[in-house]
Amino acid sequence: MVDRTLFIEAMRHVAQSVTVVTTKGDNGAAGATVSAFSSLSADPPSVLICLRSDSRIALAVNENKVYCVNILPEGAGELAERFAGRFDEEQPDRFGAINCVDGPCGAILDGATAFECTLDKIISHGSHDICIGNVTAITHRGTRPLAYMDGVFQVVRPV
Repeated sequence: MVDRTLFIEAMRHVAQSVTVVTTKGDNGAAGATVSAFSSLSADPPSVLICLRSDSRIALAVNENKVYCVNILPEGAGELAERFAGRFDEEQPDRFGAINCVDGPCGAILDGATAFECTLDKIISHGSHDICIGNVTAITHRGTRPLAYMDGVFQVVRPV
């Protein structure tokens, strides 16, 4: 098996879109910045997210059976940090004072391209849950995504 430190260092050099996963249900709303998101299938339209099994967002998605993946636009680094918990001490309500629309699967954040999903399956692997969701609605903004690589936010530019 490969060394954990080597794996983490190599993964730091993989650019990824910055996403915020939101969910809502009987116990309220939850949201968190998530780095592992991918399309899965076009037939049926489905996506997957990977969530740390013991996290609040994983527990909420498992309970609510719905989630919304918000692909943040360029310039939304502060919003990503908010949902990563950076400001929880000063602003414990991550949804407080932000612009969003209350969708049936969770909040759709201002400027984000959003995939609203019903949870189809959870596969546990190591410390994380792979949550497979069938896409029920899309809010397509057509904006350039915020990216993250090597510990900092990046912008995507065509070559």
